[in-house]
Amino acid sequence: MLAPLEGVSHPVFREMIAEKGGVGIVCTEFVRIGTNPVSEKTMDKHVVKAPGVPLSVQVMGTHVETMADAAELMAKAGADVVDINLGCPSPRVVRKGAGSAMLKDPQLLYDVLCAMRERVPGLLSAKIRAGFDESETVVQNALTVQAAGADYLVVHPRRRCDFYTGVADWRIIKTLKETLDIPVIGNGDVWYAEDVQRMRDETGCDGVMMGRPALRNPWIFAQAKALSEGATPFSPDGKDVVAWMFDVHARYTAEFHDYKRGPIGKIKEILTYIGRAVRDENHFRTTVLRINKLDEIMAYIERYISPLTATDLDLEAYAKDPLELRGSALGDAPGLGVEVA
Repeated sequence: MLAPLEGVSHPVFREMIAEKGGVGIVCTEFVRIGTNPVSEKTMDKHVVKAPGVPLSVQVMGTHVETMADAAELMAKAGADVVDINLGCPSPRVVRKGAGSAMLKDPQLLYDVLCAMRERVPGLLSAKIRAGFDESETVVQNALTVQAAGADYLVVHPRRRCDFYTGVADWRIIKTLKETLDIPVIGNGDVWYAEDVQRMRDETGCDGVMMGRPALRNPWIFAQAKALSEGATPFSPDGKDVVAWMFDVHARYTAEFHDYKRGPIGKIKEILTYIGRAVRDENHFRTTVLRINKLDEIMAYIERYISPLTATDLDLEAYAKDPLELRGSALGDAPGLGVEVA
């Protein structure tokens, strides 16, 4: 599954990832739901399906009735899954009691999900974090999600206070899989295609969601599918990466031409993740961020990345000499009161 990524998981990006193959569901970035009804403009912006791939629309808010109304509208508009965001760590979101802050209020969490369940005839899911400041409540929060009628749960095993630092604790995924009756989807630090199967083997999870790793390596879903089928996974070289970025440039320029600075900010964001696959990441990232003209950025990455071989890049399916920290499910999950060893 392609994870919801704020400012990234727009229709163009979802379609481009789907075209690479291997992904089973793509998710929208979260849709903020306030106290007012969802506008037609918001619906048209988010409920856009990529050909041949189911769409999960993620909503975020705390008002019971408007969340239920929004969920119903998203389902009627064509969402295959309606998902609630219970994991966003952003301070501005948390201050409003939404996202991961809802993990501190299980009654509100239950009430909102129950109201959504009554109005969504299809699949309903929730994406949670391990907790807000502590992970001791993750099992109870997951059981609350299940009791409210969710069809499956996605868990990112970091606390809100961790943001994206450290290593994702896959032991928590394993604990929830052993505790819940509904399917559990694992998420967090699946940076290499081989990690998809490793997460499933170590945790028993029913599926794997990837977000930032797909920004870094848009071939990761196809690579994981090839591995699962016993086929040889594709190993992109510098020319493949440059071709991908020129495709991004063309499509983003067409889609975001009315932005004040065009698509340069969105393209730089992708390049900062692509840059994590090169050995001299700091030099590459610093140079890209300092260039203020899009054509100069594209010329730079063509000069810098095109000559690189597949072995020069850390984008292969196997983590031979990994540049990224990878999640682990070894040992017991601390403080959860559930034996997982």
